[in-house]
Amino acid sequence: MASDTVEPASEIAATLTRIVDYIRWGASRFVAADLSFGHGSDNAIDEAAHLVLDTLDLDPGLPDAYLDSLLTSDERQRVIATIERRIETRLPAPYITGRAWFAEMEFFVDERVIVPRSPIAELIEKGFQPWLGHREPLAILDLCTGCGAIAIACAYAFPDAQVVATDASDDALDVAAINCDKHDTGPQVQLVKADVYEGLEPQRFDLIVTNPPYVTQDEWSGLDPEFRHEPGFAFHGDADDLTLVERILFGAPDYLAEDGLLIMEVGASAFLLEARYPDLPVTWIDLERGGMGVGALEAEDLAAWVEAQTAGA
Repeated sequence: MASDTVEPASEIAATLTRIVDYIRWGASRFVAADLSFGHGSDNAIDEAAHLVLDTLDLDPGLPDAYLDSLLTSDERQRVIATIERRIETRLPAPYITGRAWFAEMEFFVDERVIVPRSPIAELIEKGFQPWLGHREPLAILDLCTGCGAIAIACAYAFPDAQVVATDASDDALDVAAINCDKHDTGPQVQLVKADVYEGLEPQRFDLIVTNPPYVTQDEWSGLDPEFRHEPGFAFHGDADDLTLVERILFGAPDYLAEDGLLIMEVGASAFLLEARYPDLPVTWIDLERGGMGVGALEAEDLAAWVEAQTAGA
């Protein structure tokens, strides 16, 4: 490993003195170790900055002028240890810091949940426009909530809405509860243990948002070590298995309001979905920040499609 040839920590601490020195050094170490990014940052410099500043209990928006600040001996040792831990364990940075950002909000995360990074954040920040149009959602369902990021961000975007967030994992719901307390959502966000719709009380929602497990087993087996630290059940099913996605689609008409909207992320599995259901009435959204496989489905169109599918079965 690259860490076998690095200078002793005492020599590094004697040579590097400023915050910016450790961000540069950390980035170089990450590149040399061939780390994988994608859990809040997409490059070595941003990753190093995240870890260095967090270790020093400094805000990620720290003005550049402070990057020349000198570190104490203890601070240098702590930063070095954090950088080395990232390399040796290949843990995603948010699992080391316990912090992740989604829709410009901070969330607590640990290895009980995947790190929130869905491109649905972009849609939430835009109030799901133009897809919602004139509609104001007063009842929102977040299926497969994980750490609760989508549900809580939706609650902030639509302060008059009641949000129900479901997950089949008790661990995930425990983390989501921590984040609900962190953001003081109160009764606006209700956490419910449910396997898709099973366990959810009959009710109608103006907006259903879901980022369910959709990575195929083949994709999962090829992921870098950082991603394999995340809970596999929150990532994938069997190879080319769309069972969970199908359950969401076929059950949605029973939970959507008459003029409701379903927003669903399926990533690269969109190709599998289109191949199996070429007439699915989905509009794939062009995302400005990148990402793929986020689709919008109108309740009326989806209900007609499900009825046709059921009749032809």
